[in-house]
Amino acid sequence: MQDAVQSALGQIAGHSVVLKAAGRTDRGVHARAQVAHFDTEAARPASAWVRGANAFLPESVAVLWATTVPSEFHARYSARARTYRYRLANQPVRPALEARYAGWYYAPLDVDAMRQAARGLVGEHDFSAFRAAECQASTPVRTLHSIDIARSGTCIEFVLRANAFLQHMVRNIVGALVYVGAGKQPSSWMAEVLRSRDRAKAAPTFAPDGLYLERVEYDAKWALPA
Repeated sequence: MQDAVQSALGQIAGHSVVLKAAGRTDRGVHARAQVAHFDTEAARPASAWVRGANAFLPESVAVLWATTVPSEFHARYSARARTYRYRLANQPVRPALEARYAGWYYAPLDVDAMRQAARGLVGEHDFSAFRAAECQASTPVRTLHSIDIARSGTCIEFVLRANAFLQHMVRNIVGALVYVGAGKQPSSWMAEVLRSRDRAKAAPTFAPDGLYLERVEYDAKWALPA
């Protein structure tokens, strides 16, 4: 995605563009609200950056808005919080139409048990047990502001909001919660895994298909579009 957007913006700017994004998304992960910045001396109206760039982008990627920001703004380091949503199809047969847009678990899941387990993750913690081995973050400490779990029919959605996330952190948390929801582990197990700081004690990483970067929050001083 980044290469495609850089190339498209470069067509409008008339020079090569290097994007700095608010967060990384692995292959198969979706972004409804990725935010990125780049440096340019090209003067273009906002409509040119949006509609012009979209003319060069594949159908699966679209620029939603563009605005000029001060030089001290940074899409990643100026962000106050990020929200990810994981959509899980909880049904006996794998989904067809949502094959690339939702995770899947075949057995019934206990949402109340997963909610109870998730409570122990809220707050500032060392999330090493839910961190990818190849994660390059300088510290495993993150502040998880909230985690909401809701069912609508056969769909279960996990919504996590934090100051920042480690690589695979959301998918690893969802994988562990599914273990609890399926009765493979008690609700208290999540807190034990967190305290262990040992990735090997947690559940396998869940599939990327159901993960969406939902929102990136910034201070009002930057005057970014909603």
